Amino acid sequence: MNKIKGKMVIAQGGGPTVVINQSLVGAILEARKYDEITSIYGAKYGVRGIIEEKFLDLTDVDKNELEEVAQTPSSALCSTRDKPDEEYCQNIFKVLQAHNIRYFFYIGGNDSADTCRIINEYADEEDYEMVAIHIPKTIDNDLRVTDHCPGYGSAAKFISHAFAGVNMDNRSLPGVYIAVVMGRHAGFLTASSVLAKKYKEDGPHLIYLPERTFSQEKFIEDVNNVYNKHGRCMVAVSEGIVDAEGTPIVTKFSEEVERDSHGNVQLSGKGALGDLLSKKVKSKLTHIDRVRADTFGYLQRSFLGVVSEVDAAEARRVGEKAVQFACGEVKSGSVVIVRNDQYSVDYALTDLKNVAKVTKKMSDEFIKDANYVTKEFIEYALPLIGKIPVYKKLSAPLVEEKLSY
Repeated sequence: MNKIKGKMVIAQGGGPTVVINQSLVGAILEARKYDEITSIYGAKYGVRGIIEEKFLDLTDVDKNELEEVAQTPSSALCSTRDKPDEEYCQNIFKVLQAHNIRYFFYIGGNDSADTCRIINEYADEEDYEMVAIHIPKTIDNDLRVTDHCPGYGSAAKFISHAFAGVNMDNRSLPGVYIAVVMGRHAGFLTASSVLAKKYKEDGPHLIYLPERTFSQEKFIEDVNNVYNKHGRCMVAVSEGIVDAEGTPIVTKFSEEVERDSHGNVQLSGKGALGDLLSKKVKSKLTHIDRVRADTFGYLQRSFLGVVSEVDAAEARRVGEKAVQFACGEVKSGSVVIVRNDQYSVDYALTDLKNVAKVTKKMSDEFIKDANYVTKEFIEYALPLIGKIPVYKKLSAPLVEEKLSY
């Protein structure tokens, strides 16, 4: 197999994660082992930085500095929400040619995979020897083919630990607690709210995911039933929950609908859904005194100090494997994680078209009815978040009463 000699560029796209820089550093350090990679560039602000030729020369950056960057949350090279079309990718390709870049690595989600696919096709059409590798990243865990995505485990750890802590608060001062978690089309992150549950009566008691139709009437009925049983109720709800027509619930409460740069209804960073669901509970269930709502927003993406050791190790490894596939197989593709028994993983390369554009949703086997998750989901996700902190309920006998009124 003929080797390709030239420079490499690596970029980061989309929402940051707490371990995305592990993939970046893994790829950089691995690339230094290959003579065919003559220089290592990092593109500032993702693909936009390529078009604007904003490159950092990472070839000789001190290894100790890189290792500290690897442990730092969010995108060290900065990111972009640009969603390149054919013309955009053609401009990227022209810059890559001008700089003799033969290895293109893009850390991101399915849009990043699609960018790699389009650029790779341009290279083939122009008979320009180049390898384009997509390195998976997303807290939503919604990439196809791969068993799970780097970034998800740490975000799920944050969500599960946050719910475990709020559960203790809610047990001390009972009421209804509603938390809105990221997830436009896939409910993996919201579902992770159960992973640190220790006792049967712990919250969350109800989980609502975008894979199932959300009924406001059924929601009120569910909350009332749980509250009557436990004297309290904790709810985890995905920001992307929809009605029977597929309309995001948040738009039914809002007079003005905001949209992002891609034309999608703006869901993240807003407290509207939580506020409106809590108002619904207050108005319909007047016997409940305490009703509170939180929106986690961006908190779960880059929370300093809450890192799954499993996630960090796998994020580093997908960066390393990307370079190994590029230089060893001289083949474009997307790196995927393959799960084995007793929780171990292997890594493989799949065609870019298998990952590009379309998102993966939670399978039916992971969802219980319309308001909870199954033990199969817990068995799937639990190994990804690492160790769970120790916590325990106080257990002691009641003292006999002396007075009666």
